[in-house]
Amino acid sequence: MTSAFSAGGDHRSLPVPDGLEGMRLDQAVSRLFGLSRTAAAALVDAGDALVDGAARANSYKVKAGSWLEVTLPAPAAPPTVVPQAVPGLDVVYADDDIVVVDKPVGVAAHPSPGWTGPTVIGGLAGIGHRISTSGAAERQGVVHRLDVGTTGIMVVAKSEQAYTALKRAFKYREVEKRYHAVVQGHPDPSRGTIDAPIDRHPNHDYRWAVVSGGKPSITHYDTLEAFPAASLLDVRLETGRTHQIRVHFSSMRHPCVGDLTYGADPTLSARLKLSRQWLHARSLSFTHPGTGEEVTFVSDYPADLARALEILAD
Repeated sequence: MTSAFSAGGDHRSLPVPDGLEGMRLDQAVSRLFGLSRTAAAALVDAGDALVDGAARANSYKVKAGSWLEVTLPAPAAPPTVVPQAVPGLDVVYADDDIVVVDKPVGVAAHPSPGWTGPTVIGGLAGIGHRISTSGAAERQGVVHRLDVGTTGIMVVAKSEQAYTALKRAFKYREVEKRYHAVVQGHPDPSRGTIDAPIDRHPNHDYRWAVVSGGKPSITHYDTLEAFPAASLLDVRLETGRTHQIRVHFSSMRHPCVGDLTYGADPTLSARLKLSRQWLHARSLSFTHPGTGEEVTFVSDYPADLARALEILAD
C-alpha cells in the first residue's frame, strides 16, 4: 500500500500499511516514523496519534487501511561540544594528525541527546587540541567510540586527511581492536569465534540483542586466565557494533561481570565492588595516517578492574 503524507509541518497522516495489521499502536508508530518505542508510546499517551480520528491506547491493535494521524515532536537542537576539564582523561599520544587517549569510565565519546556528562571531544577541546572538522558537528574527529562504561584506548582524528584515512581503515577492518573482558563462568570452547547478527533489542530501547536479520557481527576470543567464577578473555573485534562484546557474551550465557544491563549476577558484581561491566579497550593497532607506519597503543587496567581481578584470584 502506498503511503500518502499530508503537508503541514510535523503533522503526518497516512493509511496503516497491510504489513502492520494487528500490531500495537505504539509499535506501529515507532516503525512508521523511525521513533524509539519509548518516544512512540509517549506520543500516543499524549493523544498525538489518532486512528480514524480517535485517540487510542498504546495496546490498541491497528488495522490495515485505518487512517493514522500523528503529530511529531519538534526536532531537538543538535548537541554541542562544550570544552571542559575531564578528570582521568589521559592523552597517550598526540601529533598533527591524531590524538590517542586513555578514556576513563563515565565519559562518553562525544555529545549526544540526553547525555549531560563529560565527553572525550569536550575534554580534548578543554586542553586545546584542534580536532578534524569532518563528521557531524558534535562528532567531529570521532572515527570509533567506546561505551560510557567502557575504559581504554581510543583514537581521534585531528587532520582531515587522518579522519578520512581512519574512517576507511575502520570500515574495511584494517584496525586491530583488542579488548580484555572478564565474563561469568567458562566459555566452551575456551578459544573461539562468535558470529551472530546484532540489532536493537525488540523490547528495550537502550539494549541491543542477537537478532535474526541484524547486522553481521563477529567476535574472536581467547581465554587468558580462568578463575573459579569467571574467565579473563582477550577479545578481538572483527566488526564494531554497539555493545557487541557485551551482547555476544550475554547471548552465550557468559555476560561480562558487572554488566547488569545484560544479565550479570548482581551478587558477584557486589562482591567484586563493580558498578559497571568488566570491559577494557586494551590496545589499538593501525597504520598511522600521516607516516604510514604501523602503530600500537596499549592501556593498563584502571583501578576498579584491577581490584576486581585481585578479588577473583583470591
